[in-house]
Amino acid sequence: MPTFPTADPSILARLQQFDTPTICNVLELFDCRPRTSGYMDGRIQACFPKFPPMVGYASTATFRAGSPPRSGDVYAGLARQVELIASSPGPAVVVFQDLDDPCTAATFGEVMCTTYKAFGCTGLITSGTGRDLDQVEAIGFPCFTNGTICSHGYCQIVHLDGPVRVGGITINPGDLLHGDRNGVTTIPTELASAVADGCPELAAAESVVLDYLRKGNPDAKDYSAARNECHRRIEELAKKLRRTAQR
Repeated sequence: MPTFPTADPSILARLQQFDTPTICNVLELFDCRPRTSGYMDGRIQACFPKFPPMVGYASTATFRAGSPPRSGDVYAGLARQVELIASSPGPAVVVFQDLDDPCTAATFGEVMCTTYKAFGCTGLITSGTGRDLDQVEAIGFPCFTNGTICSHGYCQIVHLDGPVRVGGITINPGDLLHGDRNGVTTIPTELASAVADGCPELAAAESVVLDYLRKGNPDAKDYSAARNECHRRIEELAKKLRRTAQR
């Protein structure tokens, strides 16, 4: 049974209320990692951009489809993967690293995604490709891929519950993930509550500038004043969040 730190479900619900760029902006205020780390690069794209944000804990696996398995059927490993997901202490996001280079066939389709959703998963990410996109969209299951291929080839789940490399970053089992049409980021679990607290305050600070501009007829002096107020609020928020992180 996988074990990893989890946040209260109410915190995940609060994180889901904000887009992934806002999550990234708040994470920057903690100064806990370089601003160019912790998120997936542009190879990983949302299949269904209009879906709401996806939040959950990574359930990792490696995958290949380019040649027949030495033994067993092409879906060998799925039953064990489902057992791990079912015993997960929090909602799972299935994360696949496709070992084929280039990708040979789709990592997932309708049956796999329906299975994952039935066992409580909140989404899927693969460094490879997907298929059956109309059917997967219809069940409301967020997916993030490097493209689309029509066949599943010799679909095999190779290894489960270990580190994987997807979108330029390493994902470990249990990593907290947040993703939407803008991309996917990790969130340090110990900061999840503070990040959720910081999101509305950051949005309010940015609204100082946005609300001023939406009034129309802006002038440079007043615009500068609005920006200064926005920056002041963000700096105050950053100080508060860093104090929280040090406790």
